[in-house]
Amino acid sequence: MHKLFWYIAALAFITYIITTILHLHAAGGWLLMCGFTMLALAFRGYPVLKGFSYTVMIFAAVSMAMYYPQHFIQVGDFKLSKLIVPLLQLIMFGMGTGLSWKDFAQVAKMPMGIGVGIIGHYTIMPLIGFTITQLFHFPPEIAAGIILIGSCPSGLASNVMSYLAGANLALSVSITATVTLLAPIITPLWMKLLAGQYVDIVFLDMMWHIIQIVILPIILGLVFNHFLHGKFKWLDEAMPLVSMISIGLIIVVITASGRDSLLTVGPLLVIATLLHNVCGYFLGYWGARLFRMPEKDCRTVALEVGMQNGGLASGLALKMGKLATVGLAPAVFGPLMNITGSALATWWKSKPAEEKED
Repeated sequence: MHKLFWYIAALAFITYIITTILHLHAAGGWLLMCGFTMLALAFRGYPVLKGFSYTVMIFAAVSMAMYYPQHFIQVGDFKLSKLIVPLLQLIMFGMGTGLSWKDFAQVAKMPMGIGVGIIGHYTIMPLIGFTITQLFHFPPEIAAGIILIGSCPSGLASNVMSYLAGANLALSVSITATVTLLAPIITPLWMKLLAGQYVDIVFLDMMWHIIQIVILPIILGLVFNHFLHGKFKWLDEAMPLVSMISIGLIIVVITASGRDSLLTVGPLLVIATLLHNVCGYFLGYWGARLFRMPEKDCRTVALEVGMQNGGLASGLALKMGKLATVGLAPAVFGPLMNITGSALATWWKSKPAEEKED
């Protein structure tokens, strides 16, 4: 069956290329969607590729949004962008239900690792983002989006990749939780300092938006987990799927809203965000090595630094009223970091950390 999916995917992509050459663009989105969907199903049959299937499905949905954006911007009188913040709050609530107060107690047990992770995350990514805007000369609001994604905390994806890589999962969860709690102060501060030249940043407004989108839902999730842990197993099983669907919908809505801008700066923006992401891994890893941290911890810090909470960045772009421009970099960064993170995690998994210990 999986071989059949490969053949159908290949046929869809070949047909897409032919129709594009012949300027028959009406069916382009459907062909790309079909190709990526079949590719995702084919990946499910191979353990090494299985982790990439979700990201490939995102590409399938984005293909439809690029070709037929009108269907993903508004349904009747309802603007789909209004779903973004509630969906993010739901995702953050799910993140909270997966945490416990013990995760925050880990801070006292691993001060070196968490300190390096926090400092690395909140210095490397914002400054690399700012440097990239100086090198690529994007339009102001696109540039602000690059700085925004670099100034946000890490998210659940970094925890998943740390688990897949065989890194220090406890350290990963603790860094994610800590940088998320610090986000209401540090994210708007970096935006004010680095992106203020591109867009108007109101520090207190952005601070309150982060509290609404991230902090309050996580606290509610923590309280829920503390008092009702294990009583709603269906919720624990459903939340990962709900989160994946929500993230996919957010990316599709942003892509549709910013389609025209993406057609202008798309390839260059992909290169810029990929550079941003990979530099985060590289500098995060070697920054941890400078402090002579164990190999597992170095890998954890690399993933925590290089992977960002793209959903939060998207929500903030929406609150700024600039979803179609400031929101583009987060929309591109998310799928890319899942590809690079999965590849890096798979590679590290094949090379046990013990082999690299000094």
